[in-house]
Amino acid sequence: MEYEKLSRRQIARLVAADIQDGAYVNLGIGIPTLVSAFLPPGRDVILHTENGIVGMGPGDPDAPLDLDLINASKEPVTLLPGASITDHVVSFAMMRGGHLDLTVLGAFQVSERGDLANWDTGAPGTIPAVGGAMDLVAGARQVYVTMEHVTKDGQPKIVRECTYPLTGAGVVDRIYSDLAIIDVVSGSLVLRAMVEGLSFEALQALTGCPLARAGDLRVLAPE
Repeated sequence: MEYEKLSRRQIARLVAADIQDGAYVNLGIGIPTLVSAFLPPGRDVILHTENGIVGMGPGDPDAPLDLDLINASKEPVTLLPGASITDHVVSFAMMRGGHLDLTVLGAFQVSERGDLANWDTGAPGTIPAVGGAMDLVAGARQVYVTMEHVTKDGQPKIVRECTYPLTGAGVVDRIYSDLAIIDVVSGSLVLRAMVEGLSFEALQALTGCPLARAGDLRVLAPE
């Protein structure tokens, strides 16, 4: 049976649905920035961006462009009622001080123990840039990762051991890939959901370390 990979927006929607009310959440660069668009009005989720906004809302395409009001990806955002703007010292104090319930980040690799590598591949022409990622994974209570399941040439990005420099060791709690949702539990990977039409054996072949199936394994049907 054929299967269809999740789009970046579909991944973001899944993450948004799993965020608990009352949570203070940092959204990293890339797919994570899309999460804010799928938090419906009335959800009590406070979004933080490391460049100094607490209470960030999604960008408004109908509003005039304000280059002073952007997120860490340099994308336009809005301020929700009660929002505040801080300097980097206060913003990073929130991150390092354990005041964030969750951070959602992208990744180049995640190991079976939950090690995260997301700032340098060593590829020619790339510029290593860790930004605030190390502070986030050290300080946030939970870390969710959004990523493609394999590289452009088909190599697994979920691996036994990361070969790229680590952002943090044993920090990832959950992986949302374009094929599956996987939890890191006691140093091993538990498959919680996978896209419709994909067999467990096929998913395992695309994963560089063993997966265990959850008893309540879900199927992610296309929208």
